Amino acid sequence: MSDLPDGLEQFLGAAGWAGADIAPLAGDASFRRYFRIARGNDRAMLMYAPPPEEDPAPFLHVAHWLSENDQRGPQILAENAAAGWVLTEDFGDDRMRDWLDENPAGEEQAYAAAIDALVDLHRKQPGPFDLYDMATYLREARLLTEWYCPAAGLDVDAAGFDAAWEEALAPLVARQQPGVTVLRDYHAENIMLLEPAPDGSGAQGLIDFQDALVGHPAYDLVSLLQDARREVSTDLEARMLDRYLQASGADGDFHADYALLGAQRNAKIVGIFTRLHRRDGKPRYLDFIPRVWTAMERDLAHPALAPVARWFDANIPQELRNAAGGTIA
Repeated sequence: MSDLPDGLEQFLGAAGWAGADIAPLAGDASFRRYFRIARGNDRAMLMYAPPPEEDPAPFLHVAHWLSENDQRGPQILAENAAAGWVLTEDFGDDRMRDWLDENPAGEEQAYAAAIDALVDLHRKQPGPFDLYDMATYLREARLLTEWYCPAAGLDVDAAGFDAAWEEALAPLVARQQPGVTVLRDYHAENIMLLEPAPDGSGAQGLIDFQDALVGHPAYDLVSLLQDARREVSTDLEARMLDRYLQASGADGDFHADYALLGAQRNAKIVGIFTRLHRRDGKPRYLDFIPRVWTAMERDLAHPALAPVARWFDANIPQELRNAAGGTIA
């Protein structure tokens, strides 16, 4: 196959997969590529993340920690991080998002399992990852003022934006100690539905976790229940949040922290989706912005977001917020 990256067959040979069938998979990343590997009844996934543009080391770091802590990331079968090669267990094709499109009656059960997996993750000591600190929260939220606001033709108070977020998030940052492992992109497109093990465990597999940090347990809940790419009803969101609270015993500040991180993540996503359109030529992401903005408006209504809500009222006209996706050139 002439379009295979140099070194692929040599890596597979060294990993014990010489002569296997290689099928490229479609992807959205600029440099990272994926291949499905088959040899008889055996299957594997091959990721090619070539340096210097990509670095598979963070993915491997988190994957090994997940495996060591009984979390269902893919098993690493072979690796050469310096050359960008990682061979992993193949989780199959049943992404939670796609499966729910075909099996909507299974929504409650699938989300309940995803919640229970987070409860289990949060009961463990946090992994050896960097902290989700104030600087990181601010840098992410700032993507809205850096990308969305200019695209919408808005000249806003950027310093006031930072100050409002710092005021609102300060209590949360203090409360999130000692923290939990935060996967950061935990939603229906990054959860694989697997055949359960004999003991009934391991029915959901995790992917796209290389950016894990140690932070607040509400963050991955927001990622799952205020999904930018899939409609999650407010009723389902409320039931699943209650399921988490009942199982985890989280305290009375959790609803405030959930709203804070919901608004912070949604501001970040509006900025990222705008950037994908304007910088990377991917306009399809604009279609998701109205859903994200609707969730952010609900979050901003919480009293814990008062400083941030005042900034939005002063800087972004309501008519743009009501049609956020259609206001970007």
